[in-house]
Amino acid sequence: MKRRISGFHRDEHGDWVADLECGHTQHVRHQPPWTVREWVTTEEGRNAFLGHELLCVKCASGEPA
Repeated sequence: MKRRISGFHRDEHGDWVADLECGHTQHVRHQPPWTVREWVTTEEGRNAFLGHELLCVKCASGEPA
């Protein structure tokens, strides 16, 4: 199920995590060459992705927020 990004925070390791509108979270790492998400490395990039939809695996499996 697709859910909108409502914000971002860093986890205990310093990796960026997207806060989703459903209450779940999802890591949004930039780890080239496997995962290229340069936008997550700057505040401007993250702000540009607010409202962008990500697939929420937890919602799809019926996990409560």
